[in-house]
Amino acid sequence: MSIKNQFKTVMLLGALTGILLLVGQLVGGPQGLTIALIFSIVMNLGAYWFSDKLVLAMYKAKEVKETDAPKLYQIVKEVSQLANIPMPKVYIVPGNFLNAFATGRNYKHAAVAVTKPLLEVMNEDELKGVIAHEISHIKNRDTLIQSVSATIAGVISYIAFMARWAAIFGGVGRDSDDGGGMIELLVLAILTPLLATIIQLAISRSREFLADASAAKTIHNGESLASALEKLEANAKKHPLKAMATTETTAHLFIVNPFRGGVLVKLFSTHPAVAERTKRLRAMTF
Repeated sequence: MSIKNQFKTVMLLGALTGILLLVGQLVGGPQGLTIALIFSIVMNLGAYWFSDKLVLAMYKAKEVKETDAPKLYQIVKEVSQLANIPMPKVYIVPGNFLNAFATGRNYKHAAVAVTKPLLEVMNEDELKGVIAHEISHIKNRDTLIQSVSATIAGVISYIAFMARWAAIFGGVGRDSDDGGGMIELLVLAILTPLLATIIQLAISRSREFLADASAAKTIHNGESLASALEKLEANAKKHPLKAMATTETTAHLFIVNPFRGGVLVKLFSTHPAVAERTKRLRAMTF
């Protein structure tokens, strides 16, 4: 695991938390700062304990045993042993799209989920590459890191949304005899959610690159994951998921973004470009 990459993630998570506290301070002064800090702790604890259950329920994932999906089960077991972590629970997601994700707060409470068509389209090497990517997310604790970053960014966006209305209608939580405080709050309320989103995306993209590299090293093969990523991207263009407020926030969990790739979606994507990912994978040597 790259020390540089981990340090970058810590710094970015720290920046996200700092933005949240700043917004709380601007909206409500010292009291607002305290509330934002408490809110941050509560939301992060919620993300830590319940994010896996929520996302599995959201996509109607069903747990499977070895008798239900022997090839998938054996590959998850094999890759887990290679990665030297406990085997996660295995789930299959219904639908007509190709994708996979991992979730869970730690090694003992982890899960790997794949969509049903993925098992039909991927050959064994490609499926192993996909599973190795998801196992790497679990080993690198990305499932927790990305849930926390998404939660903090979501809270910032919510507080900023409320602050915009407060500034517009004069309910500003700061003392100011002129309009300076209101204008400052309005500007920050617009910029902070954008900055928070950019930081969250930077975290997500860096963790995807790390999971790709870790997966290739685990199975000593970069080509199988690269080939799988190309199939996944082609399918996502043909069968994108319908983006909703409740599901779009989970885009970072999937191995490729499952939603329709418009200009803004690509600009604010939770994932690096597949072309760049496959280029890096094929350049790796073992």
